Amino acid sequence: MALPTQVSPPQVAVSDVAPSAVVGADVVAIPVLPGPDGPTLGPGAAELLDELDADLFGLLDAFSVTGAVGEVVEHPVLDTTGLSNPDLRVLLLVGVGDGTPDDLRRAGATLARRTRGRLSVATSLAALCDDAGIRALVEGLVLGSYEFHWRSDGPSTQPVGRVVLAGLVGADDRRDVVRRALAVAGAGWRARTLALVPSNVKNPVWLAEQASEAATAAGLQVKVWDEKALAADGFGGILGVGQGSDNPPRLVRLDYTPKRGGRKAPHVVLVGKGITFDTGGLSIKPRDNMMTMKRDMTGAGVVLAVMAALADVDCPVRVTGLLPLAENSVGARSTRPGDVLTHFGGRTTEVTNTDAEGRLVLADALAYAVAELEPDVLVDIATLTGAMKTSLGQKTGGFFATDDALAATLRTASLASGEPLWRMPLVADYEERISSKVADADNAGGGPGAITAALFLQHFTGGLPWAHLDVASVGDSPVDEYEYSKGATGFGARVLLYWLEQREPLAGVQG
Repeated sequence: MALPTQVSPPQVAVSDVAPSAVVGADVVAIPVLPGPDGPTLGPGAAELLDELDADLFGLLDAFSVTGAVGEVVEHPVLDTTGLSNPDLRVLLLVGVGDGTPDDLRRAGATLARRTRGRLSVATSLAALCDDAGIRALVEGLVLGSYEFHWRSDGPSTQPVGRVVLAGLVGADDRRDVVRRALAVAGAGWRARTLALVPSNVKNPVWLAEQASEAATAAGLQVKVWDEKALAADGFGGILGVGQGSDNPPRLVRLDYTPKRGGRKAPHVVLVGKGITFDTGGLSIKPRDNMMTMKRDMTGAGVVLAVMAALADVDCPVRVTGLLPLAENSVGARSTRPGDVLTHFGGRTTEVTNTDAEGRLVLADALAYAVAELEPDVLVDIATLTGAMKTSLGQKTGGFFATDDALAATLRTASLASGEPLWRMPLVADYEERISSKVADADNAGGGPGAITAALFLQHFTGGLPWAHLDVASVGDSPVDEYEYSKGATGFGARVLLYWLEQREPLAGVQG
């Protein structure tokens, strides 16, 4: 089954002319900044006031505008006589708050939502920004435009077709900044789409095919294990989770090699949980808990999207992405509570809860990475535990790390990217909770659930520097809010790319 044609992100261009002089733009957006004596109009306003017969400051007073992020005042342009741009129809005054990257990302998303269905927007919001602010603004413009649909009559709205970042001094020098921002935002867009595809289409075979297509387009090497190869190589966790489904499991390996450094560059392995639908298995979930389980492959979708964007952000290290893919279904062949699975490399797990399946597939991939890939750093990402949502709510993701430098770098990247992560403790005192009398470990150690899950995975990391991102808390947004649309968020794509594009992503990490 083919996906319906989806909407495309807006095109983004840069220009050094004032927004009012961008011919063809039917909307002009001017920033509003808060100040001690009231809000002020930002760059582009003076040129506009010279041409437009409007009392913009009176407009700010009439709507009690403060300049806070999320505020938008709309003024229709009814008479275009004498304007540099005769196509202008609407003027927007957009609050940008303190002008931080987070504020600008949100202002960009606000502008994107307000201009859906428009042909072209010229805005001077970027004229306020340094490079970090421009990146954030563009990410907001793109991600705030996102929509996924499966309607017979097409999407309910269309994003604005084109956004011109106007009034930029040295516009040509900002093109690379915009290019990187589009790559990062595009990865978030792709990760969301993969998570939202319904599971009557999205099974492990389909997702492996998507990964292969993305690898070809991005110049990555790709290898796919089918169910026979998984059995031959001993991937008992992936097979055990997937054996109850008519849709067989897969393991996908994607390899990126940088132009500089080549095979001698440091090596990072990313592992993404890829449960294309999670019923809970025989330990079946309640009905309401299943409603979002088509996105239980968010980790794999994020890793796929990141791998496809590495060349676009000039990632300087080698990166291998591993996508363990399975559908956790109820069937005659489903793994039963009490069964023992043997993972890649020989470690065994007693399955006391078939709904704690994500760690079983991740364990196989981590063990394979340690044994076969000689990585310098391991990072996995997964919508793993409901306990993380209990701990952190739905605004912050959790992560664990065995190396302080790696933890600090990921935390910094998360704040810069607008996808905040909070470090959680790997408390060894809870090891006894994942012990088993018949196997090397129990897959369902109980509370504290996020910590015991991380401790389970740590045994498969070979003592390498490792970080585990549990994004179950932020895998879905309950509402449309700034750059997030209601539904799957693709959380993690921006974090990982902000980290991996650094000149030395592994600086200070103790191998």
